[in-house]
Amino acid sequence: MILTVTLNTALDLTYGVPALVPHSSHRVTDLSERPGGKGVNVARVLTALGHESVVTGFAGGATGAVLRELLAALPAPVTDALVPVAGDTRRTLAVVDRATGDTTQFNEPGPQVTAAEWTAFLRSYGELLTSADAVALCGSLPPGIHVGAYAELVRLARTAGVPVLLDTSGEPLRRGIAARPDLIKPNADELAQLTGSREPLRATRDARRRGAHAVIASLGPDGMLAVTPDGVWQAAPPAPVKGNPTGAGDSAVAGLLSGLVEGLSWPDRLRRAVALSTATVLAPTAGDFDRAAYEELLPRVAIEEHAPGAA
Repeated sequence: MILTVTLNTALDLTYGVPALVPHSSHRVTDLSERPGGKGVNVARVLTALGHESVVTGFAGGATGAVLRELLAALPAPVTDALVPVAGDTRRTLAVVDRATGDTTQFNEPGPQVTAAEWTAFLRSYGELLTSADAVALCGSLPPGIHVGAYAELVRLARTAGVPVLLDTSGEPLRRGIAARPDLIKPNADELAQLTGSREPLRATRDARRRGAHAVIASLGPDGMLAVTPDGVWQAAPPAPVKGNPTGAGDSAVAGLLSGLVEGLSWPDRLRRAVALSTATVLAPTAGDFDRAAYEELLPRVAIEEHAPGAA
């Protein structure tokens, strides 16, 4: 079982409009509503890949009830271990400009989580770790959760002997990495914020020195760069693609985690992660991946190994 943690779950709304024009009125031509938050997206992809997945985190209020109903209705089952809170789960709104393919995102902050609700979550998290093969800690922190929360969750996973991947940003990432997660997956902006460098290899090496066992940097259309104890690799899709990038990073996390659990080599984990990420950009609905595109892309992802000692 792979456990995914989404402390700030969301009801994801996607609106399609013919063209997004500031300061004007828009007619929505298509819309979708789905359970979201980074770890929820990861769990959906893991289940589609054939892995048992469990989602935990918080859900509350009317929006949280809708999220849990949608989660239960997914065609591929994802186990719901979300902890209830009194506050209302947030919504996110992605507006897709069909003329350009560009997406504009609006994210609410999330519910205020109390100390008692956090304690209840920690109890549930500890129990879930006893049967987990790996855990992903994903996304932003809702109001009321202390900034060192992910560091605490990383340490608990390490104590339980469960490999842990951390995918967050800002100060939660800075503190979380010091707890020595097995893997972090920042994008280029998050990596620059953490290290102060925009040169990918230098920044990725710096991030690893700060405590992560391995660092996989998402480089957008340029693919992914991995700095690991076993070597350094870069993986890239065969060609740039246009589409909605929402959820692409979460699909990459699912690829990395599933590859870890299956014992794949680093190049094969990267190949899967890049193919899934690219197939997610090509999917018509945010957060899904186009399976036909994934299967076609997988053998065509280019892998380049960097010189020994680059890590």
